[in-house]
Amino acid sequence: MSDLERYYRVLELEPGATLDEVNQAYKDLVFVWHPDRIPKENLRLQQKAQDKLKAINEAREKLRSLKTKHQNTHNSPPPQQEKPSPTTQKPPKQNSDLSGKDYSRANLSNKDLSGRNLSYANLSGANLSDTFMHKVNLRGANLSEANLFRANLLLADLREANLRAANLIGADLSGADLRGADLTGARIRSGERLLVKLVGTNLAGAIMPDGAIYQ
Repeated sequence: MSDLERYYRVLELEPGATLDEVNQAYKDLVFVWHPDRIPKENLRLQQKAQDKLKAINEAREKLRSLKTKHQNTHNSPPPQQEKPSPTTQKPPKQNSDLSGKDYSRANLSNKDLSGRNLSYANLSGANLSDTFMHKVNLRGANLSEANLFRANLLLADLREANLRAANLIGADLSGADLRGADLTGARIRSGERLLVKLVGTNLAGAIMPDGAIYQ
């Protein structure tokens, strides 16, 4: 079996599935295998869930990269066409520097911001639900009252970030760095049930939703 076939199989898709189908399958499987849905005392299933999520993330990223590259090649103009002027030819780079930008109240739901530099950006009140932010740099960013419902913040840098009153229900913060972040009043629970994935998250010095400083 080729790697490509394996990625489709991991996401339970037929080869040739569209990018939209890949993204939807990813969301569905992340929901199914979220460790918070598995009893904490069942260590075997907890480990299985972590392994599944690792494979799901890898498959989604590989297929997204492949399909984006194929789409860009497919949509490129034929050689005989007049080339656009230099001012319109260059698309924004995937890793463009967005540090300090103002996105307050912006609707960024379902966007792919993976790897972007959004350090010290203003995202207060922004809609970031279901947004992909794998390895995003949000150090010192203002995310107060932002909606991060089911956002993928795997390995994100959130040091000193302002997450006051943010909605983090269903968010994946596995491996994220939250040292010194302010989560005062952030939504992370439904009743007594924790609904945020925090496997391997660094919370040293973070202000927790109840105002206590994490030791």
